Amino acid sequence: MNSLLFAAAHEVARFTGGPAAGGTLAGWGMFDRPPSRGAKLRGMDSLRAKIILVYLALASLAVCLSLLALVELRLMTAKVQASGLVAEFFDAALELRRFEKNFFLYGQPEDLAENRRYAAEALALLQRDPGVAVFADLMGEPAVVTLKEELRRYADLMAELESHPQDEDLASRVRALGKAIVTAGEELARRERQGLSEDLAAHQRNLLISFATVIILLALAGLLLAHWVTRPLKRMEVRMGALVRGRLARLDPEVRERELVSLCGAFNLVLDELERRQRTLVRSEKLASLGTLLAGVAHELNNPLSNISTTAQILTAEPDAEPEFRRELIADIDQEVQRAARIVRSLLDYTREPGAGPQPVALAELVEETLGFLRNRRGPGIVVHLEIPPDLCVAVDRPRLQQALVNLIGNALEAMGPRGELTITARRGEARHTGLGGGDTFAPGTPVIDLLIDDTGPGIPANLLPRIFDPFFTTKAVGQGSGLGLFIVHQIVEEHGGWIGARNLEAGGVRFHLRLPDRLAQPLDAKPEAAP
Repeated sequence: MNSLLFAAAHEVARFTGGPAAGGTLAGWGMFDRPPSRGAKLRGMDSLRAKIILVYLALASLAVCLSLLALVELRLMTAKVQASGLVAEFFDAALELRRFEKNFFLYGQPEDLAENRRYAAEALALLQRDPGVAVFADLMGEPAVVTLKEELRRYADLMAELESHPQDEDLASRVRALGKAIVTAGEELARRERQGLSEDLAAHQRNLLISFATVIILLALAGLLLAHWVTRPLKRMEVRMGALVRGRLARLDPEVRERELVSLCGAFNLVLDELERRQRTLVRSEKLASLGTLLAGVAHELNNPLSNISTTAQILTAEPDAEPEFRRELIADIDQEVQRAARIVRSLLDYTREPGAGPQPVALAELVEETLGFLRNRRGPGIVVHLEIPPDLCVAVDRPRLQQALVNLIGNALEAMGPRGELTITARRGEARHTGLGGGDTFAPGTPVIDLLIDDTGPGIPANLLPRIFDPFFTTKAVGQGSGLGLFIVHQIVEEHGGWIGARNLEAGGVRFHLRLPDRLAQPLDAKPEAAP
Protein backbone atom coordinates (compact mmCIF):
# COMPACT_ATOMS: atom_id res chain seq x y z
CA MET A 1 0.00 0.00 0.00
CA ASN A 2 2.87 2.40 0.79
CA SER A 3 4.47 1.63 -2.55
CA LEU A 4 1.15 2.29 -4.28
CA LEU A 5 0.77 5.68 -2.60
CA PHE A 6 4.39 6.51 -3.43
CA ALA A 7 3.81 5.64 -7.07
CA ALA A 8 0.63 7.72 -7.16
CA ALA A 9 2.36 10.71 -5.61
CA HIS A 10 5.25 10.34 -8.04
CA GLU A 11 2.90 10.31 -11.02
CA VAL A 12 1.03 13.39 -9.81
CA ALA A 13 4.32 15.21 -9.23
CA ARG A 14 5.60 14.15 -12.63
CA PHE A 15 2.45 15.29 -14.37
CA THR A 16 1.94 18.61 -12.62
CA GLY A 17 5.60 19.49 -12.20
CA GLY A 18 7.87 21.82 -14.17
CA PRO A 19 10.48 20.93 -16.79
CA ALA A 20 12.46 18.98 -14.23
CA ALA A 21 9.51 16.73 -13.57
CA GLY A 22 8.97 16.21 -17.26
CA GLY A 23 5.20 16.51 -16.90
CA THR A 24 3.34 17.63 -20.04
CA LEU A 25 -0.17 17.23 -21.32
CA ALA A 26 1.15 15.70 -24.50
CA GLY A 27 1.89 12.52 -22.58
CA TRP A 28 -1.82 12.07 -22.00
CA GLY A 29 -2.76 12.41 -25.61
CA MET A 30 -4.93 15.39 -24.71
CA PHE A 31 -2.93 17.96 -26.64
CA ASP A 32 -0.34 17.68 -29.38
CA ARG A 33 1.84 20.25 -27.63
CA PRO A 34 1.68 22.26 -24.43
CA PRO A 35 -0.24 25.49 -25.13
CA SER A 36 1.54 28.77 -24.65
CA ARG A 37 0.66 31.09 -21.82
CA GLY A 38 -0.75 33.66 -24.22
CA ALA A 39 -2.94 31.03 -25.83
CA LYS A 40 -4.37 30.13 -22.43
CA LEU A 41 -5.29 33.72 -21.73
CA ARG A 42 -6.66 34.36 -25.21
CA GLY A 43 -8.75 31.21 -25.27
CA MET A 44 -9.98 31.69 -21.70
CA ASP A 45 -9.47 27.97 -21.19
CA SER A 46 -7.19 28.59 -18.23
CA LEU A 47 -8.54 28.66 -14.70
CA ARG A 48 -5.86 31.15 -13.78
CA ALA A 49 -6.95 33.51 -16.58
CA LYS A 50 -10.57 33.37 -15.43
CA ILE A 51 -9.63 34.11 -11.83
CA ILE A 52 -7.48 37.03 -13.03
CA LEU A 53 -10.41 38.26 -15.12
CA VAL A 54 -12.74 38.21 -12.12
CA TYR A 55 -10.09 39.93 -10.00
CA LEU A 56 -9.58 42.66 -12.62
CA ALA A 57 -13.33 43.17 -12.93
CA LEU A 58 -13.66 43.58 -9.17
CA ALA A 59 -10.62 45.86 -9.07
CA SER A 60 -12.09 47.99 -11.89
CA LEU A 61 -15.36 48.19 -9.99
CA ALA A 62 -13.52 49.32 -6.86
CA VAL A 63 -11.64 52.00 -8.84
CA CYS A 64 -14.86 53.25 -10.46
CA LEU A 65 -16.66 53.41 -7.14
CA SER A 66 -13.69 55.23 -5.61
CA LEU A 67 -13.69 57.79 -8.44
CA LEU A 68 -17.44 58.23 -8.07
CA ALA A 69 -17.07 58.76 -4.34
CA LEU A 70 -14.27 61.29 -4.98
CA VAL A 71 -16.43 63.23 -7.46
CA GLU A 72 -19.36 63.29 -5.05
CA LEU A 73 -17.04 64.42 -2.27
CA ARG A 74 -15.83 67.34 -4.40
CA LEU A 75 -19.43 68.25 -5.24
CA MET A 76 -20.39 68.12 -1.58
CA THR A 77 -17.38 70.33 -0.74
CA ALA A 78 -18.52 72.86 -3.32
CA LYS A 79 -22.02 72.72 -1.88
CA VAL A 80 -20.70 73.39 1.61
CA GLN A 81 -18.64 76.35 0.35
CA ALA A 82 -21.71 77.73 -1.46
CA SER A 83 -23.73 77.31 1.71
CA GLY A 84 -21.10 79.37 3.52
CA LEU A 85 -21.39 82.23 0.99
CA VAL A 86 -25.19 82.23 1.28
CA ALA A 87 -24.93 82.26 5.07
CA GLU A 88 -22.52 85.22 4.91
CA PHE A 89 -24.89 87.14 2.62
CA PHE A 90 -27.87 86.40 4.83
CA ASP A 91 -25.95 87.46 7.95
CA ALA A 92 -24.89 90.68 6.21
CA ALA A 93 -28.50 91.39 5.21
CA LEU A 94 -29.68 90.85 8.77
CA GLU A 95 -26.95 93.09 10.18
CA LEU A 96 -27.59 95.95 7.78
CA ARG A 97 -31.28 95.70 8.66
CA ARG A 98 -30.47 95.75 12.40
CA PHE A 99 -28.25 98.83 12.16
CA GLU A 100 -30.87 100.50 9.97
CA LYS A 101 -33.44 100.12 12.74
CA ASN A 102 -30.95 101.36 15.33
CA PHE A 103 -30.31 104.45 13.24
CA PHE A 104 -34.02 105.16 12.99
CA LEU A 105 -34.40 104.75 16.75
CA TYR A 106 -31.30 106.53 18.07
CA GLY A 107 -29.93 108.50 15.13
CA GLN A 108 -26.33 107.50 15.92
CA PRO A 109 -23.77 108.03 13.12
CA GLU A 110 -22.00 104.81 14.16
CA ASP A 111 -25.10 102.74 13.30
CA LEU A 112 -25.23 104.37 9.89
CA ALA A 113 -21.57 103.56 9.29
CA GLU A 114 -22.09 99.91 10.23
CA ASN A 115 -25.14 99.78 7.98
CA ARG A 116 -23.03 101.03 5.05
CA ARG A 117 -20.27 98.54 5.81
CA TYR A 118 -22.66 95.54 5.77
CA ALA A 119 -24.40 96.79 2.63
CA ALA A 120 -21.01 97.01 0.89
CA GLU A 121 -20.10 93.49 2.15
CA ALA A 122 -23.38 92.01 0.82
CA LEU A 123 -22.84 93.68 -2.56
CA ALA A 124 -19.27 92.39 -2.68
CA LEU A 125 -20.47 88.82 -2.08
CA LEU A 126 -22.78 89.12 -5.11
CA GLN A 127 -20.01 90.46 -7.35
CA ARG A 128 -16.94 88.35 -6.57
CA ASP A 129 -16.07 84.74 -7.51
CA PRO A 130 -17.37 82.18 -6.70
CA GLY A 131 -20.37 84.07 -5.30
CA VAL A 132 -21.57 85.14 -8.76
CA ALA A 133 -22.00 81.54 -9.94
CA VAL A 134 -23.44 80.35 -6.60
CA PHE A 135 -26.13 83.04 -6.43
CA ALA A 136 -26.89 82.74 -10.15
CA ASP A 137 -27.48 78.96 -9.71
CA LEU A 138 -29.82 79.57 -6.76
CA MET A 139 -31.77 82.61 -8.00
CA GLY A 140 -31.09 82.98 -11.66
CA GLU A 141 -29.05 85.72 -13.32
CA PRO A 142 -31.88 88.31 -13.55
CA ALA A 143 -32.72 88.00 -9.86
CA VAL A 144 -29.05 88.52 -8.96
CA VAL A 145 -28.90 91.68 -11.09
CA THR A 146 -32.09 92.95 -9.44
CA LEU A 147 -30.69 92.25 -5.98
CA LYS A 148 -27.49 94.15 -6.83
CA GLU A 149 -29.54 97.17 -7.99
CA GLU A 150 -31.58 97.04 -4.79
CA LEU A 151 -28.42 97.01 -2.67
CA ARG A 152 -26.98 99.99 -4.57
CA ARG A 153 -30.25 101.91 -4.32
CA TYR A 154 -30.49 101.02 -0.63
CA ALA A 155 -26.99 102.42 -0.05
CA ASP A 156 -27.86 105.61 -1.94
CA LEU A 157 -31.11 106.08 0.02
CA MET A 158 -29.26 105.60 3.33
CA ALA A 159 -26.80 108.30 2.24
CA GLU A 160 -29.67 110.68 1.47
CA LEU A 161 -31.33 109.79 4.77
CA GLU A 162 -28.21 111.00 6.60
CA SER A 163 -28.82 114.48 5.17
CA HIS A 164 -32.63 114.43 5.64
CA PRO A 165 -33.28 112.30 8.74
CA GLN A 166 -36.82 113.61 9.10
CA ASP A 167 -37.99 112.64 5.60
CA GLU A 168 -40.67 109.99 6.26
CA ASP A 169 -41.12 109.12 2.60
CA LEU A 170 -37.41 108.43 2.27
CA ALA A 171 -37.45 106.34 5.44
CA SER A 172 -40.36 104.25 4.15
CA ARG A 173 -38.52 103.54 0.90
CA VAL A 174 -35.40 102.51 2.91
CA ARG A 175 -37.42 100.18 5.09
CA ALA A 176 -39.09 98.59 2.04
CA LEU A 177 -35.75 97.99 0.28
CA GLY A 178 -34.19 96.60 3.50
CA LYS A 179 -37.08 94.20 3.93
CA ALA A 180 -36.79 93.07 0.29
CA ILE A 181 -33.03 92.43 0.71
CA VAL A 182 -33.60 90.35 3.88
CA THR A 183 -36.41 88.45 2.19
CA ALA A 184 -34.09 87.67 -0.73
CA GLY A 185 -31.45 86.47 1.74
CA GLU A 186 -33.98 84.20 3.46
CA GLU A 187 -35.02 82.74 0.11
CA LEU A 188 -31.38 82.13 -0.80
CA ALA A 189 -30.77 80.34 2.53
CA ARG A 190 -33.95 78.25 2.09
CA ARG A 191 -33.02 77.20 -1.42
CA GLU A 192 -29.47 76.38 -0.33
CA ARG A 193 -30.70 74.20 2.55
CA GLN A 194 -33.16 72.45 0.26
CA GLY A 195 -30.48 71.83 -2.35
CA LEU A 196 -28.04 70.56 0.27
CA SER A 197 -30.69 68.18 1.67
CA GLU A 198 -31.45 66.88 -1.83
CA ASP A 199 -27.75 66.38 -2.51
CA LEU A 200 -27.31 64.49 0.76
CA ALA A 201 -30.30 62.28 -0.07
CA ALA A 202 -28.89 61.63 -3.55
CA HIS A 203 -25.51 60.82 -2.02
CA GLN A 204 -27.10 58.31 0.35
CA ARG A 205 -29.09 56.81 -2.52
CA ASN A 206 -25.97 56.50 -4.66
CA LEU A 207 -24.13 54.95 -1.74
CA LEU A 208 -26.87 52.34 -1.28
CA ILE A 209 -26.95 51.63 -5.02
CA SER A 210 -23.17 51.24 -5.06
CA PHE A 211 -23.29 48.94 -2.06
CA ALA A 212 -26.02 46.82 -3.67
CA THR A 213 -24.08 46.73 -6.94
CA VAL A 214 -20.96 45.56 -5.14
CA ILE A 215 -22.90 42.81 -3.35
CA ILE A 216 -24.55 41.67 -6.61
CA LEU A 217 -21.26 41.65 -8.51
CA LEU A 218 -19.52 39.82 -5.69
CA ALA A 219 -22.32 37.23 -5.72
CA LEU A 220 -22.00 36.89 -9.50
CA ALA A 221 -18.24 36.55 -9.17
CA GLY A 222 -18.75 33.88 -6.52
CA LEU A 223 -21.20 32.04 -8.78
CA LEU A 224 -18.77 32.23 -11.68
CA LEU A 225 -15.92 30.92 -9.56
CA ALA A 226 -18.21 28.21 -8.21
CA HIS A 227 -19.15 27.29 -11.77
CA TRP A 228 -15.54 27.32 -12.93
CA VAL A 229 -13.83 25.86 -9.87
CA THR A 230 -16.12 24.54 -7.14
CA ARG A 231 -18.44 22.47 -9.32
CA PRO A 232 -15.66 20.55 -11.14
CA LEU A 233 -13.85 20.03 -7.86
CA LYS A 234 -17.10 18.82 -6.28
CA ARG A 235 -17.46 16.24 -9.06
CA MET A 236 -13.89 15.16 -8.43
CA GLU A 237 -14.66 14.90 -4.71
CA VAL A 238 -17.63 12.62 -5.45
CA ARG A 239 -15.51 10.44 -7.71
CA MET A 240 -12.77 10.27 -5.10
CA GLY A 241 -15.38 9.33 -2.50
CA ALA A 242 -16.43 6.50 -4.81
CA LEU A 243 -12.77 5.51 -5.03
CA VAL A 244 -12.61 5.28 -1.23
CA ARG A 245 -15.62 2.95 -1.38
CA GLY A 246 -13.82 0.78 -3.92
CA ARG A 247 -15.45 1.99 -7.15
CA LEU A 248 -12.70 2.94 -9.54
CA ALA A 249 -14.55 5.50 -11.68
CA ARG A 250 -12.41 7.54 -14.07
CA LEU A 251 -12.77 11.29 -14.25
CA ASP A 252 -13.96 12.67 -17.57
CA PRO A 253 -12.50 16.13 -18.30
CA GLU A 254 -15.88 17.85 -18.72
CA VAL A 255 -14.29 21.29 -18.31
CA ARG A 256 -12.03 23.34 -20.56
CA GLU A 257 -9.78 24.72 -17.85
CA ARG A 258 -6.34 23.28 -18.45
CA GLU A 259 -5.47 23.08 -14.76
CA LEU A 260 -8.52 20.92 -14.06
CA VAL A 261 -7.93 18.86 -17.22
CA SER A 262 -4.37 18.26 -16.03
CA LEU A 263 -5.64 17.31 -12.57
CA CYS A 264 -8.18 14.90 -14.11
CA GLY A 265 -5.44 13.35 -16.20
CA ALA A 266 -3.16 12.91 -13.20
CA PHE A 267 -6.04 11.42 -11.19
CA ASN A 268 -6.88 8.99 -14.02
CA LEU A 269 -3.25 7.92 -14.20
CA VAL A 270 -3.31 7.23 -10.46
CA LEU A 271 -6.54 5.28 -10.97
CA ASP A 272 -4.99 3.19 -13.74
CA GLU A 273 -2.03 2.37 -11.54
CA LEU A 274 -4.27 1.67 -8.56
CA GLU A 275 -6.51 -0.57 -10.67
CA ARG A 276 -3.50 -2.48 -11.96
CA ARG A 277 -2.14 -2.92 -8.44
CA GLN A 278 -5.56 -3.95 -7.20
CA ARG A 279 -5.89 -6.58 -9.92
CA THR A 280 -2.51 -7.89 -8.89
CA LEU A 281 -3.56 -7.99 -5.24
CA VAL A 282 -6.87 -9.63 -6.13
CA ARG A 283 -4.99 -12.37 -7.98
CA SER A 284 -2.70 -12.73 -4.98
CA GLU A 285 -5.73 -13.00 -2.71
CA LYS A 286 -7.23 -15.66 -4.95
CA LEU A 287 -3.93 -17.55 -4.95
CA ALA A 288 -3.96 -17.37 -1.16
CA SER A 289 -7.48 -18.80 -1.15
CA LEU A 290 -6.33 -21.40 -3.65
CA GLY A 291 -3.53 -22.37 -1.29
CA THR A 292 -6.13 -22.87 1.44
CA LEU A 293 -8.18 -25.02 -0.90
CA LEU A 294 -5.12 -27.03 -1.98
CA ALA A 295 -4.43 -27.90 1.62
CA GLY A 296 -8.03 -29.07 1.96
CA VAL A 297 -7.87 -30.94 -1.35
CA ALA A 298 -4.71 -32.74 -0.27
CA HIS A 299 -6.49 -33.79 2.90
CA GLU A 300 -9.58 -34.86 0.95
CA LEU A 301 -7.56 -36.78 -1.67
CA ASN A 302 -5.65 -38.63 0.99
CA ASN A 303 -8.72 -40.68 1.99
CA PRO A 304 -9.62 -42.11 -1.49
CA LEU A 305 -5.93 -42.66 -2.28
CA SER A 306 -5.49 -44.57 0.98
CA ASN A 307 -8.58 -46.67 0.17
CA ILE A 308 -7.30 -47.37 -3.35
CA SER A 309 -3.88 -48.34 -2.01
CA THR A 310 -5.41 -50.67 0.60
CA THR A 311 -7.70 -52.33 -1.96
CA ALA A 312 -4.85 -52.75 -4.43
CA GLN A 313 -2.72 -54.43 -1.75
CA ILE A 314 -5.57 -56.87 -1.01
CA LEU A 315 -5.85 -57.73 -4.70
CA THR A 316 -2.09 -58.26 -4.89
CA ALA A 317 -2.00 -60.39 -1.73
CA GLU A 318 -4.87 -62.64 -2.81
CA PRO A 319 -4.42 -63.49 -6.51
CA ASP A 320 -6.66 -66.57 -6.16
CA ALA A 321 -9.62 -64.74 -4.61
CA GLU A 322 -13.13 -65.44 -5.78
CA PRO A 323 -14.16 -63.51 -8.93
CA GLU A 324 -17.09 -61.97 -7.10
CA PHE A 325 -14.79 -60.71 -4.34
CA ARG A 326 -12.34 -59.34 -6.91
CA ARG A 327 -15.17 -57.51 -8.69
CA GLU A 328 -16.20 -55.91 -5.38
CA LEU A 329 -12.65 -54.74 -4.75
CA ILE A 330 -12.33 -53.34 -8.29
CA ALA A 331 -15.68 -51.59 -7.86
CA ASP A 332 -14.39 -50.03 -4.61
CA ILE A 333 -11.28 -48.81 -6.44
CA ASP A 334 -13.42 -47.32 -9.23
CA GLN A 335 -15.67 -45.59 -6.67
CA GLU A 336 -12.70 -44.04 -4.91
CA VAL A 337 -11.22 -42.94 -8.25
CA GLN A 338 -14.51 -41.20 -9.08
CA ARG A 339 -14.46 -39.55 -5.68
CA ALA A 340 -10.92 -38.26 -6.27
CA ALA A 341 -11.93 -37.08 -9.74
CA ARG A 342 -14.81 -35.07 -8.28
CA ILE A 343 -12.44 -33.42 -5.81
CA VAL A 344 -9.99 -32.52 -8.58
CA ARG A 345 -12.86 -31.26 -10.78
CA SER A 346 -14.03 -28.99 -7.97
CA LEU A 347 -10.53 -27.56 -7.70
CA LEU A 348 -10.38 -27.02 -11.47
CA ASP A 349 -13.77 -25.31 -11.38
CA TYR A 350 -12.52 -22.99 -8.66
CA THR A 351 -9.33 -22.05 -10.56
CA ARG A 352 -10.96 -21.37 -13.94
CA GLU A 353 -11.47 -17.76 -14.98
CA PRO A 354 -14.99 -16.37 -14.40
CA GLY A 355 -17.17 -15.41 -17.32
CA ALA A 356 -19.13 -18.54 -18.13
CA GLY A 357 -22.24 -16.86 -16.68
CA PRO A 358 -24.54 -17.96 -13.89
CA GLN A 359 -25.46 -21.63 -13.81
CA PRO A 360 -27.81 -23.50 -11.46
CA VAL A 361 -25.81 -24.66 -8.44
CA ALA A 362 -27.02 -26.77 -5.50
CA LEU A 363 -26.23 -24.47 -2.59
CA ALA A 364 -26.04 -27.22 0.05
CA GLU A 365 -23.56 -29.22 -2.03
CA LEU A 366 -21.41 -26.12 -2.68
CA VAL A 367 -21.30 -25.22 1.02
CA GLU A 368 -20.47 -28.81 2.06
CA GLU A 369 -17.70 -28.95 -0.52
CA THR A 370 -16.27 -25.65 0.75
CA LEU A 371 -16.40 -26.91 4.36
CA GLY A 372 -14.53 -30.00 3.23
CA PHE A 373 -11.79 -27.88 1.68
CA LEU A 374 -11.47 -25.86 4.91
CA ARG A 375 -11.51 -28.89 7.23
CA ASN A 376 -7.84 -28.48 8.10
CA ARG A 377 -8.56 -24.92 9.37
CA ARG A 378 -11.43 -26.06 11.56
CA GLY A 379 -10.65 -26.23 15.26
CA PRO A 380 -11.24 -29.51 17.07
CA GLY A 381 -14.04 -28.07 19.18
CA ILE A 382 -15.94 -26.28 16.41
CA VAL A 383 -19.43 -27.63 15.68
CA VAL A 384 -20.98 -26.88 12.30
CA HIS A 385 -24.76 -26.63 11.85
CA LEU A 386 -25.87 -26.76 8.23
CA GLU A 387 -29.50 -25.80 7.59
CA ILE A 388 -29.85 -25.67 3.80
CA PRO A 389 -32.58 -27.53 1.87
CA PRO A 390 -30.97 -30.10 -0.46
CA ASP A 391 -33.06 -28.95 -3.42
CA LEU A 392 -32.26 -25.26 -3.00
CA CYS A 393 -30.50 -24.12 -6.18
CA VAL A 394 -29.20 -20.68 -7.06
CA ALA A 395 -28.09 -19.31 -10.43
CA VAL A 396 -24.52 -18.11 -9.84
CA ASP A 397 -20.99 -18.27 -11.17
CA ARG A 398 -19.91 -21.28 -9.12
CA PRO A 399 -16.17 -20.55 -8.67
CA ARG A 400 -16.82 -16.91 -7.81
CA LEU A 401 -19.43 -17.74 -5.18
CA GLN A 402 -17.19 -20.46 -3.78
CA GLN A 403 -14.37 -17.94 -3.48
CA ALA A 404 -16.71 -15.71 -1.43
CA LEU A 405 -17.70 -18.66 0.78
CA VAL A 406 -14.04 -19.60 1.30
CA ASN A 407 -13.34 -16.07 2.58
CA LEU A 408 -16.41 -15.83 4.81
CA ILE A 409 -16.26 -19.35 6.30
CA GLY A 410 -12.46 -19.18 6.63
CA ASN A 411 -12.73 -15.87 8.53
CA ALA A 412 -15.39 -17.33 10.82
CA LEU A 413 -13.28 -20.41 11.60
CA GLU A 414 -10.22 -18.27 12.24
CA ALA A 415 -12.18 -15.87 14.50
CA MET A 416 -13.58 -18.70 16.69
CA GLY A 417 -10.24 -20.39 17.27
CA PRO A 418 -10.24 -23.94 18.69
CA ARG A 419 -13.91 -24.11 19.67
CA GLY A 420 -17.25 -22.58 18.81
CA GLU A 421 -20.33 -23.04 16.68
CA LEU A 422 -20.73 -22.22 13.00
CA THR A 423 -24.30 -22.06 11.68
CA ILE A 424 -24.98 -21.75 7.96
CA THR A 425 -28.60 -21.23 7.00
CA ALA A 426 -30.19 -20.67 3.59
CA ARG A 427 -33.80 -20.16 2.62
CA ARG A 428 -35.85 -19.03 -0.32
CA GLY A 429 -38.35 -16.22 0.20
CA GLU A 430 -39.25 -12.64 -0.57
CA ALA A 431 -37.22 -9.54 0.20
CA ARG A 432 -38.03 -7.83 3.47
CA HIS A 433 -36.30 -5.22 5.58
CA THR A 434 -33.13 -6.73 7.07
CA GLY A 435 -32.38 -4.01 9.61
CA LEU A 436 -28.74 -4.02 8.53
CA GLY A 437 -28.86 -1.08 6.11
CA GLY A 438 -25.86 -0.68 3.87
CA GLY A 439 -27.59 -0.47 0.49
CA ASP A 440 -30.12 -3.34 0.46
CA THR A 441 -32.07 -2.13 -2.58
CA PHE A 442 -34.28 -5.17 -3.15
CA ALA A 443 -37.89 -4.09 -3.47
CA PRO A 444 -40.25 -5.78 -0.97
CA GLY A 445 -41.70 -8.95 -2.46
CA THR A 446 -38.76 -9.64 -4.78
CA PRO A 447 -37.87 -13.38 -4.90
CA VAL A 448 -34.51 -13.79 -3.15
CA ILE A 449 -32.32 -16.39 -1.51
CA ASP A 450 -30.93 -15.44 1.92
CA LEU A 451 -27.72 -17.08 3.10
CA LEU A 452 -26.79 -16.50 6.76
CA ILE A 453 -23.38 -17.37 8.22
CA ASP A 454 -23.29 -17.07 12.02
CA ASP A 455 -20.30 -17.69 14.26
CA THR A 456 -19.72 -17.47 18.01
CA GLY A 457 -16.43 -15.58 17.78
CA PRO A 458 -15.56 -12.31 19.53
CA GLY A 459 -17.47 -10.17 17.00
CA ILE A 460 -16.40 -7.02 15.18
CA PRO A 461 -15.96 -3.68 16.99
CA ALA A 462 -18.92 -1.42 16.25
CA ASN A 463 -16.71 1.39 14.93
CA LEU A 464 -15.17 -0.97 12.36
CA LEU A 465 -18.39 -2.54 11.06
CA PRO A 466 -19.10 0.19 8.45
CA ARG A 467 -15.59 -0.25 6.99
CA ILE A 468 -15.14 -4.00 6.74
CA PHE A 469 -16.00 -4.09 3.01
CA ASP A 470 -13.64 -1.23 2.11
CA PRO A 471 -10.62 -2.14 -0.03
CA PHE A 472 -7.36 -2.69 1.83
CA PHE A 473 -9.06 -2.45 5.22
CA THR A 474 -7.93 -5.18 7.59
CA THR A 475 -7.52 -5.72 11.31
CA LYS A 476 -4.82 -8.34 10.77
CA ALA A 477 -1.19 -7.72 11.54
CA VAL A 478 1.26 -6.85 8.77
CA GLY A 479 2.02 -9.89 6.64
CA GLN A 480 -1.21 -11.73 7.54
CA GLY A 481 -3.40 -10.45 4.72
CA SER A 482 -3.95 -7.68 2.17
CA GLY A 483 -7.36 -6.59 3.45
CA LEU A 484 -9.03 -7.55 0.17
CA GLY A 485 -10.91 -10.64 1.40
CA LEU A 486 -14.22 -9.04 2.39
CA PHE A 487 -13.88 -6.43 -0.35
CA ILE A 488 -13.70 -9.25 -2.91
CA VAL A 489 -16.72 -10.90 -1.28
CA HIS A 490 -18.59 -7.61 -1.63
CA GLN A 491 -17.59 -7.36 -5.30
CA ILE A 492 -18.64 -10.95 -6.02
CA VAL A 493 -22.05 -10.44 -4.42
CA GLU A 494 -22.56 -7.17 -6.34
CA GLU A 495 -21.57 -8.92 -9.60
CA HIS A 496 -24.47 -11.31 -9.00
CA GLY A 497 -26.87 -8.41 -8.37
CA GLY A 498 -26.99 -9.17 -4.65
CA TRP A 499 -26.28 -7.51 -1.35
CA ILE A 500 -24.22 -8.35 1.73
CA GLY A 501 -24.31 -6.94 5.24
CA ALA A 502 -22.93 -7.81 8.67
CA ARG A 503 -23.90 -7.23 12.29
CA ASN A 504 -22.89 -8.44 15.72
CA LEU A 505 -25.19 -10.94 17.41
CA GLU A 506 -26.50 -10.26 20.89
CA ALA A 507 -25.28 -13.66 22.11
CA GLY A 508 -21.81 -13.01 20.69
CA GLY A 509 -20.29 -13.50 17.28
CA VAL A 510 -21.07 -12.08 13.87
CA ARG A 511 -23.77 -12.70 11.28
CA PHE A 512 -22.97 -12.22 7.60
CA HIS A 513 -26.14 -11.93 5.52
CA LEU A 514 -25.90 -12.61 1.78
CA ARG A 515 -28.98 -11.85 -0.29
CA LEU A 516 -28.99 -13.07 -3.90
CA PRO A 517 -31.73 -12.66 -6.50
CA ASP A 518 -33.67 -15.90 -7.00
CA ARG A 519 -33.50 -16.12 -10.79
CA LEU A 520 -34.80 -19.70 -10.73
CA ALA A 521 -37.98 -18.82 -8.84
CA GLN A 522 -41.26 -19.26 -10.69
CA PRO A 523 -43.51 -16.20 -11.09
CA LEU A 524 -46.01 -15.78 -8.31
CA ASP A 525 -48.92 -16.27 -10.71
CA ALA A 526 -47.43 -19.42 -12.28
CA LYS A 527 -49.56 -22.51 -11.87
CA PRO A 528 -48.16 -26.02 -11.52
CA GLU A 529 -48.56 -28.22 -14.56
CA ALA A 530 -51.21 -30.89 -14.42
CA ALA A 531 -49.99 -34.44 -13.82
CA PRO A 532 -50.10 -36.63 -16.92
